[in-house]
Amino acid sequence: MSEAMALEGVEKRLSGSFPVSVIMQKKISENAWVDEIWEAIGVTVGSQGDIDITAGENSKVIFQQQGITRYLNSGFKLELFADECESYYYNLISPTPRCFIIAELDENDIPTPFLVSLSYDAAHAYLEGDETVYAVDLPPELYRWSEDFILRHYAPEKKIKRKRTNWKDDTGVNVRKHSL
Repeated sequence: MSEAMALEGVEKRLSGSFPVSVIMQKKISENAWVDEIWEAIGVTVGSQGDIDITAGENSKVIFQQQGITRYLNSGFKLELFADECESYYYNLISPTPRCFIIAELDENDIPTPFLVSLSYDAAHAYLEGDETVYAVDLPPELYRWSEDFILRHYAPEKKIKRKRTNWKDDTGVNVRKHSL
């Protein structure tokens, strides 16, 4: 199959947004001080058909066994913005590219995801604002999509070594010291 044929139909998805869902997991804790542990365990790509729900409202139980319950939170759109391409770029070239899930905790400390991002900077800003941020592995489909977006909108700046200022004159006397 040629490369042109492999990319056929993908151009519709090369916009700045991609539909995703978040999988959250709740485990019963063995710690006496904590009843349960919540974590994000993944991001799935695309809409989830008949279980598509509005992000941030309810979630659907997709797995339950031996003290572990997994919830699917659908209806998110992962958006990319040209002015954040540098942050996406450094995420993609890192040893483990990540997808960041930002959640707010309710009065019972149950996290409710409200944003999915590929930006280190956005994740850091939400952490500073006391939101809960989870980092999960970036799915291959999102990697390819974001890579294409970055290639279209960003070129890393070439690092230029700064030249040192010569503070000595031809005789070797420090010019700056004598001019003060």
